[in-house]
Amino acid sequence: MSGDERHVPVLLQQAIRFLNVRPGGVYVDATLGFAGHASAVARLAGADGRLICFDRDPEAMALAKARLAEVGRELGEAMPQVEFHDVEFSQAAELLEPASVDGLLADFGASSMHFDEARRGFSFQAEGPLDMRMNPREGPTAAQVVNQFGEKELADLIYEFGEERRSRRIARAIVRARPITTTAELARVVSAAAPAMKSEKIHPATRTFQALRIFVNAELEEIDALLSAAPGLLKPGGRLVVISFHSLEDRRAKDALREGARQGVYEVLTRKPVTAEAEETDRNPRARSAKLRAAERRAGNTGKASQGKE
Repeated sequence: MSGDERHVPVLLQQAIRFLNVRPGGVYVDATLGFAGHASAVARLAGADGRLICFDRDPEAMALAKARLAEVGRELGEAMPQVEFHDVEFSQAAELLEPASVDGLLADFGASSMHFDEARRGFSFQAEGPLDMRMNPREGPTAAQVVNQFGEKELADLIYEFGEERRSRRIARAIVRARPITTTAELARVVSAAAPAMKSEKIHPATRTFQALRIFVNAELEEIDALLSAAPGLLKPGGRLVVISFHSLEDRRAKDALREGARQGVYEVLTRKPVTAEAEETDRNPRARSAKLRAAERRAGNTGKASQGKE
């Protein structure tokens, strides 16, 4: 299976439509990944356009650069200027000029690349080191959190970031089973402590793995920073498009857009989140949980839109 087949961008057509990509515009892909969305933007932005890409994962960045180079060879002189930043997207406000962006896209959460590579430690589906860092050069690993945090700290973390009601039971089992060094070990411990309930279709370790990944990568803090900065980066008429995969992400996006509309910063373009149609979910099961929200920057108000906290 090729990289293009494995790393399918979710809600691609919907994202491009809401971004309203125009020739000569300046567009930011805050979560470059395998450049699926960015490649589509590049084809529409034209030679006078500018595409600014962020991704803190060096492996993803290398793959994305290669893919965009292919797009560049195909488009030739029609390829827009492309700029890469291998940093967290929370740094966008420091690296971009105020009111300079026509469209900003963010596809939150981990990518299929992270889950597909067992050695990255994101998935309980295969044996791998308990890592989970999107940027493997920085920060604590999931193994360090699992083996060094106290029982109450672990329970609170799993409850807050995984929305796992059985967090105390799971944390107690983790502490008793330490040291835990692999994804398979952790999945077994969690599954034994909190077996799947009949009403649930997900693996019993899903929420615990989500919680650890979010904590290790400071994902919610990153999202808050980007949503806060976005109004100041967008030109009047510029578009913000965000794709979320679970309630903690989507709630932040919804609250930021709603607050922005209340302040006169945004016109919200999606009264309800846009979701994938059956054809896309059949082709790409990851799209089933995706929700897209979009807003257009209004003229005049230069304040930042704030977002609700959990």
